[in-house]
Amino acid sequence: MNSGDWKAVKTLLPYLLEFRGRVVLSALFLILAKAAGVTVPIVFKHVVDSLQGPFLVLPAALLFAYGSLRFFNTLFGELRDAVFAKVTQRAIRRIAMKVFQHLHALSLRFHLERQTGGMSRDIERGTKGISFLLNFMLFNIIPTIVEIALVALILLSKYNAWFAIIICLTLFVYIGFTLAITEWRMTFRRTMNEMDSKANTRAIDSLLNYETVKYFSNEQYEAMRYDSSLETWENAAVRSQTSLAWLNGGQSAIIAVGITVLMWLASRGVVEKKMTLGDLVLVNAYMLQLYMPLNFLGFVYREIRHSLADMEKMFGLLDQFPEIRDRPDAKDLIPGHVSVRFEHVDFSYEKERQILHDVDFEIPAGKTVAVVGSSGSGKSTLSRLLFRFYEADGGKVLIGGQDVRLVTQKSLRAAIGIVPQDTVLFNDSIYYNIAYGRLDASHEEVIEAAKMAHIHDFVSSLPQGYETLVGERGLKLSGGEKQRVAIARAILKHPAVLIFDEATSALDSKSEKRIQHELRRIAKNRTTLVIAHRLSTIVDSDLILVMDHGRIIEQGNHRMLLEMNGTYAHMWRLQQEEEKITDPVNNRVEY
Repeated sequence: MNSGDWKAVKTLLPYLLEFRGRVVLSALFLILAKAAGVTVPIVFKHVVDSLQGPFLVLPAALLFAYGSLRFFNTLFGELRDAVFAKVTQRAIRRIAMKVFQHLHALSLRFHLERQTGGMSRDIERGTKGISFLLNFMLFNIIPTIVEIALVALILLSKYNAWFAIIICLTLFVYIGFTLAITEWRMTFRRTMNEMDSKANTRAIDSLLNYETVKYFSNEQYEAMRYDSSLETWENAAVRSQTSLAWLNGGQSAIIAVGITVLMWLASRGVVEKKMTLGDLVLVNAYMLQLYMPLNFLGFVYREIRHSLADMEKMFGLLDQFPEIRDRPDAKDLIPGHVSVRFEHVDFSYEKERQILHDVDFEIPAGKTVAVVGSSGSGKSTLSRLLFRFYEADGGKVLIGGQDVRLVTQKSLRAAIGIVPQDTVLFNDSIYYNIAYGRLDASHEEVIEAAKMAHIHDFVSSLPQGYETLVGERGLKLSGGEKQRVAIARAILKHPAVLIFDEATSALDSKSEKRIQHELRRIAKNRTTLVIAHRLSTIVDSDLILVMDHGRIIEQGNHRMLLEMNGTYAHMWRLQQEEEKITDPVNNRVEY
């Protein structure tokens, strides 16, 4: 095994130690089962010997002992499995939970780059691998080796040394052959895993984008992409199965040669009167008893290597380093009426492309600051830095005078509510998605939040009301309906700081005007950052920042910026002209 395999095994050890009593009891049942199993051929030998000679007597006691030992061999094996079941399942649960929590601890950068389908398949295979590894490594490989050693010792003590020598020689050749061929076959297994994950990623990605596929009639193209991964998987699977046939054939040949030589020695011993017929039966019984576990040992070793390969990628996720971590001395954010300040902030997602340049502004407690600008100007990056999804390369982001890098992420994010531009919902009910804003909220509070977001009447009109399922990523709802759910969710959270990131971009003009009134009421006395495209939604903000290529190029209130007759005034005139063209009767230019 390589260093990665040993690392995986060592990772599992603490989970075994959690149930020391069960592990010890399982080991005891294992020893008793093997002791009973090894004793069975000895009793059977005496049964055969007692039935030879001129005076035949039914060996009732021996037959009873023979039956009892076979029963206890099975009984102790089943008790071992029953006692150890909790250890295995708890280990799977603990590790799955550890991976799940670790994934949530990883940075936004990791999740933007991940391939969800492949990652989910890696975790699924990894957890199955844990179950196989724990059960078969502890209860098959080690016991089989112990059983072979006991049999060799018995044969060495009772018969010619060649019996033990041949058994040990057969074992060494068998294990050497199995290890060599299995290591060669692992290449095919890894390829199968990689292609399986890739195919799953492509399938999920295509199904999540079902409508886009239909828009461009690319069903056949998606099928071909999916099949290309399956084709590589198929080739690797065929080579794996073919090589398995050669492995099984070689193992059978080694065992057959070993058994033949042993039976020849035993038969010659009977002919020469050095061994009884019972001794011949004993040797044969031991070989048959060893043949199955020894043959199974090869299968178990192969599967353990496969399990370790399956676990490799899952444990690789645990090696991913969280980009954003709480410092050891991090304190909770002091809640309450807080200001927000960006102090000469520089930031880049990639070193060669800087996004923000010396961004410096403040949102006083209880005030509203809006940010406008063209796409790619860095507006949404401000909210990501405020949430501490990323850390500034230079400067500071402060909330209530506290550097966000010095407070716990949990307390920081508890103080901030956001209505994102692209709302993604859980595949659950509308009620669940609104209540997600504050899990301990009462039913009345959830309904009130829905009313404030102007979605209550729509939900009430649905056949299943608030229990209506929204579908994968909320696809059963329109963009405006999803956005209103997001607004209700943010309202329910009661945050100290609010972020509206194009919060009404998916709404029609009529709905937007109604919700804008509610948003202004919600934002009152709350520190609010509004990222906007439609300037008509932010005319009453206390301060408006105009950004371009990551820099603040203008700032002031609506009237001041119009009087400057700069970028903001130009944007305003363009949008007013667009609105007049859309609705020449009702739209009026406001100055």
